[in-house]
Amino acid sequence: MHPDLDRLIRLQQIETFSDSARRRIADLPDRVRAFDARLSTAREAVDAARARLSGNQLARRGLDRELAAVQGRLAKFKDQLMEVKTNREYQAMQKEIEVAQTEVRRTEDRILERMIEADEIDQDIKTAAAAAAAEQAAVRDERGRLEKEVAALERELDSVSAARQALMAELPAGVLALFEHVSKGRRGVAVAEARDGHCTMCNVRLRPQVFNDIRTNESIIQCDSCQRILYFTPRAEVAAGQADSQ
Repeated sequence: MHPDLDRLIRLQQIETFSDSARRRIADLPDRVRAFDARLSTAREAVDAARARLSGNQLARRGLDRELAAVQGRLAKFKDQLMEVKTNREYQAMQKEIEVAQTEVRRTEDRILERMIEADEIDQDIKTAAAAAAAEQAAVRDERGRLEKEVAALERELDSVSAARQALMAELPAGVLALFEHVSKGRRGVAVAEARDGHCTMCNVRLRPQVFNDIRTNESIIQCDSCQRILYFTPRAEVAAGQADSQ
């Protein structure tokens, strides 16, 4: 392989890795915000369940007051029943007692419903709290892995920076200028593989003679369509041929 082509391939690999690493590092704040959103959602579920329980308890206290008031009226009616003097008054008081007793039963039923509901809500709180705790642990682990990954990428970026500078220093000025010009116009990808007679980046079919020249890897040849510098990997073609025969 032509030495400068080999350097260009390695330089492109470094550029591709560096671009991916920088984007990965730049994504850190967004991914942290996503973690925070997950935790917030889990905590909101707990808060919502607790708010439901508070509403239940408030309603229960109101029903307890209603029951106490009705029971007070019922006790009063029973006391008054002993003091009535006529049959009409007796029947009227019995009617009041029956109404009060019905209201007591209805209120007690409503209190029982609230008690059952409170038990269900209490279970919902426990479930939501357990889910929130699990989510917090998962986020802590994921965030730790992410921070380690970013730290490793930063170290690798520092490491490849020296290799990048060394490669650039070894390339002739004209070849380096070509690389930088194509890279700028092609979103950072100046070097691409040619395979099966095509440029793998723009997928345009190469002229047979051009592809044959590229296969030798002995000169710097650009794609007529996208202008990227092309190289050939023999093992890629062999692997493709084997896949086609299967």
